Amino acid sequence: MTLDLATITLREAMTGLDNRDFSVFELTRETLLRIRATEPDLHAYVEVFEEDALKTALFHDRSREAHKARRPLTGLPIGIKDIFDIAGKRTMCGSKIREDVEVAHYDAETVHRLRRDGAIFTGKTVTQEFAAGVVSPPCRNPWDLDRIPGGSSGGSAASVAIGTSLGAMGSDTGGSIRIPASLTGTVGLKPTYGRLPMKGIYPLSPALDTPGPIARSVADALLLYLVIANRREDVANVDAMLEPFGAKGLEGVRLGVLTSFFTDNLQPDVHASFLAAVATLKSLGAEVIECDWAEAQAARSVAALINRVESAAVHHDHIRGDEADLIDPDTRLRFEVGALVPGDLYLRARVAREAVRDSIARVYARHQLDAIVAPTLAATAPRADNLMVDLPDGPEGVGPALTRLTMPWNATGQPVISVPCGFDRDELPIGLSIVGRPDDELGISRIAHQYEGATAWFQTHARADTV
Repeated sequence: MTLDLATITLREAMTGLDNRDFSVFELTRETLLRIRATEPDLHAYVEVFEEDALKTALFHDRSREAHKARRPLTGLPIGIKDIFDIAGKRTMCGSKIREDVEVAHYDAETVHRLRRDGAIFTGKTVTQEFAAGVVSPPCRNPWDLDRIPGGSSGGSAASVAIGTSLGAMGSDTGGSIRIPASLTGTVGLKPTYGRLPMKGIYPLSPALDTPGPIARSVADALLLYLVIANRREDVANVDAMLEPFGAKGLEGVRLGVLTSFFTDNLQPDVHASFLAAVATLKSLGAEVIECDWAEAQAARSVAALINRVESAAVHHDHIRGDEADLIDPDTRLRFEVGALVPGDLYLRARVAREAVRDSIARVYARHQLDAIVAPTLAATAPRADNLMVDLPDGPEGVGPALTRLTMPWNATGQPVISVPCGFDRDELPIGLSIVGRPDDELGISRIAHQYEGATAWFQTHARADTV
């Protein structure tokens, strides 16, 4: 097997290691060399763990020579968003206020599970400050260095897209896994809220925060999810778990297509790609049912309000302390505004959250849906020097524009996977979201895998000449 980090998937790397086409050290060294070559322009990493990674790689190779049992992720290079604790490393959260923070004493629980199963950590990836935003400066988009990668898990998605990690950890409070996945042509999986541990991950909004993987393919994303979900017994059965539903791939599957809120005010190329994706799903045997979720806007508003209030509470001391000026002015203002929301309004939002959860459950039950499909975002990646998004109804600020279609699913807490579904006229990636019932990560992964195989959008890679 040729070791081409610009195109290789996590699962292909596993096969290459198992077949001894290359050693763990060789894979790690090539990954680190690619980081050296791309980082001056891409800025996906806050810190690269070059020495630690090479030492760990040698350890894994010695273990292989001693014929010790292989762990599921042995030797695979994984990036970690810089809000996750890694023992012996600082968790700076993209903020100057934490540049002198002490190193973490323990791994975050999800990081521990990756390490336990053999992953090699390439480094800490760039996050928007305190995971509160969708830009992720100074990271850029591998498809066009003049554009943003999205956020707040922008560094994780950019590193996967360009091959400086084969998978990466992100977190999703208002879309922060799915937004960068859509903008960088990668696969992002937001699991069901509350099913993965947040221990050791710096919070933004505890009622919404959800860790999850970003990868190059659906199978890769599912593999990482199974590891961090502590379902190690299922890791060896990923292929069987992703088998088609029927002869055509999706026979017997009922998919809802939400109208109005999820299809209004989309960039034309995004709308066209979404319609083409729906046609592909139909050709695979899925039954597609148009339906409406009248409470979609309310769900977005509920999630936004809960996010603002809880993030203000998390950062109460920061915005009132002597070092408040070290926080980015826009981030600080966001926290300060959240602190002004009356407590009774927050409590009403928590009650309303239950109402929107019930309303989407009724949509699934009424139409007997297995999943819902929707555009991940209304737009492709905006320019870093102009953070306004051009939409048919007029320009909109990057935050509201990019979270409009993602945030409702944070209110409901359902699992969502975003997969590539095409490109716009500027050759920028477009994402398709598949939304499942609670705890149906496998079901949406199976649907996404069938779509991925029928289109192979994920096999189109960020151009190496952009970095």
